[in-house]
Amino acid sequence: MTLKATPLNNAHRALGARMVDFGGWDMPVNYGSQIEEHHAVRTDVGMFDVAHMCVVDLKGANVRSFLRGLVANNVDKLQVSGKALYSCMLTPEGTVIDDLIIYFINEEWFRLVVNAGTAEKDVAWMNQQNAATGAGISITQRRDGEGAMALIAVQGPNARAKVWEVIPEAKAPTAEMKPFNVALVPGTAFGEAMVARTGYTGEDGFEIGVPADQAEKLWNALNAAGVKPAGLGARDTLRLEAGMNLYGQDMDDTVNPLDAGLAWTIDLVSERDFIGKAALQAKGQNAQFVGLILREKGGVLRAHQKVIAANGDAGEITSGTFSPTMQQAIALARVPMGVQVGDTVHVEIRDKKLAATVVKLPFVRNGKILVA
Repeated sequence: MTLKATPLNNAHRALGARMVDFGGWDMPVNYGSQIEEHHAVRTDVGMFDVAHMCVVDLKGANVRSFLRGLVANNVDKLQVSGKALYSCMLTPEGTVIDDLIIYFINEEWFRLVVNAGTAEKDVAWMNQQNAATGAGISITQRRDGEGAMALIAVQGPNARAKVWEVIPEAKAPTAEMKPFNVALVPGTAFGEAMVARTGYTGEDGFEIGVPADQAEKLWNALNAAGVKPAGLGARDTLRLEAGMNLYGQDMDDTVNPLDAGLAWTIDLVSERDFIGKAALQAKGQNAQFVGLILREKGGVLRAHQKVIAANGDAGEITSGTFSPTMQQAIALARVPMGVQVGDTVHVEIRDKKLAATVVKLPFVRNGKILVA
């Protein structure tokens, strides 16, 4: 199978990146030291190729009403141009098709960013719902072909300053911009840029979308300005420390989002109906999503390890790693409802049962360790 490549593939290879197959994409896992890349984002600034993710533009008179029924969070929270919303798109059975970000550009234009591996099924599902509801909107994916866009995430305490250095036109519209907002910035050296104060690391920064043919130029300019390239390895440890779900690992189309710590993204209160709402109301929440810190030596926390509560009930780790910031083994886990923050549970690692403490997520945000 030929791997798909982002517009930054040559740039990664020129920097000596170690490339891996990531869901059918040829992507950099690191450029030498994953740990150094992780610390750069926590203490200074790093950048990630996220051009495998897919921008989808929804346009037309009925976009808002279409999204009201399509996603679990309530798009009526988006009333000011430039606001962003995180949501899940659910099956009728109430499981997660994908998690995505919705940007409100104007009343007839909402922009979505969806995950790489689910982009094709996401767009097919949207097209199916568009036809079924008669919404009559246009749905355009912007990853391939004419009008393709590429995304670069610049993250860390110095991220915004570095972006303004490289894209000076972005400073005025984004200097006072709060997190989870977006600005469209025309007339830059890289064409029109979408600059969103969003990210997947628990640090401040921007996710920047530019025309695909300008992506390598932007990447090289950021690199020349001292922004450290970072690969998938650091991206995973950063997002895990920040307590952020990864689609396909912490939740997927077999998982109830209430059991994946995503209740905050689901509006069950308003009268608005959406796909999957009735199923969620019928099922309710059956597990909790928590953080674990390993307290005994002798193993590393990994996905699918069994977690045993004090009463003998079992859950499982969904994502685990060794935290470079905390210097401890940490994990995200789905555990039985009765488990409390502060409880000791035991994780089955090979032939051992090692003690771990249940903590409230996130572990780390904005460079600070939040749990002990």
